[in-house]
Amino acid sequence: MAITGAARITVRTASLAANLRYFQARAGVVPVAAVVKADAYGLGLAGVLPALSCDTFFVARLSEAVSLRALKPQARIFVLDGACADAVAALVTHNLIPVLNSLAEIAVWQGEAKRARTRLEAALHVDTGMNRLGLPPDELAILSAEAGQRLEGLSLTLVMSHLAFGEDPAAPMNGEQLSRFRAALASLPPAPASLAASGGILLGTDYHFDLVRPGIGLYGGAPHTGHANPMQPVVSLTAPVLQLRQVAPGDSVGYCATFRAARPSLIATIPLGYADGVMRIASRGAGAILKGLRVPIVGRVSMDLITLDVTDLPGVAVGDMAELFGPGLPVDEAAAEWGTISYELLTGLSRRIPRAYEGGA
Repeated sequence: MAITGAARITVRTASLAANLRYFQARAGVVPVAAVVKADAYGLGLAGVLPALSCDTFFVARLSEAVSLRALKPQARIFVLDGACADAVAALVTHNLIPVLNSLAEIAVWQGEAKRARTRLEAALHVDTGMNRLGLPPDELAILSAEAGQRLEGLSLTLVMSHLAFGEDPAAPMNGEQLSRFRAALASLPPAPASLAASGGILLGTDYHFDLVRPGIGLYGGAPHTGHANPMQPVVSLTAPVLQLRQVAPGDSVGYCATFRAARPSLIATIPLGYADGVMRIASRGAGAILKGLRVPIVGRVSMDLITLDVTDLPGVAVGDMAELFGPGLPVDEAAAEWGTISYELLTGLSRRIPRAYEGGA
């Protein structure tokens, strides 16, 4: 017997708001900005914004910033990708603040300020060791020596950097980057500063400066790997049992017969698969929660379906909901079983799974 059912992503907005309050309490008087890039880490930007009681936001892409501006007309919005020449018009039109990552981007943004005969807000990203985006040491030295000329026409709203080991409080590189960031600030014109994301906030007040910007912690992920997670769980991925199948010893389940029953077994099939963002590697030892108990995934995760061994689960029925992660199976634990991290797990969830928002802010 089979029924029609659908997977669902449930976002608990009250928990999201509580996580923001947690970071606000840790930051004290320092303002908190929310990182909502990648469609709010895959949870749906429009759905989570009502729970985020802050006025400053960070996104990665220009397109994300434009979408956010439509929802938050008065917010300060920083765009981490910076100001390439073909983005300038949209940045100005939508009143966005680019995070400038190089002398070339500074020149582009300054050129627009001169052309428009107005001052434009800008943030600077200083590379303190990540070696991705941000002003490298040689460009920082040039800017420091020629700041009056190169920043003319710009209002320096923020100087920021990013920690490579924010999730590991014991990592020596945290202190090294902190020292480099302080040195960079001393060489530049005075401006508000920001270094700490989720993990950095928990490293203490030395890392807070003038603005903190939590990301994964807002959405329930652990700020520090291997430590107790102080965040409330925000997201659940659930799906109903579509069908139950008795399998005899020696019979296989799924593609390529990677699982063969060693005993008479009861197999539950649920409507989730790698097209939904459940990685195929979850076939190797991952599990789900069903009726409050953990059951293993058996056989291969396919495009649309997962099979669970529920032989030892009494009373399971078609329509019962299986939880792939959520309060019963933390997102970081599930991600580890899938061979990844919570960031990739959440942002990889397919848009074909409906998002449901429960609870007030």
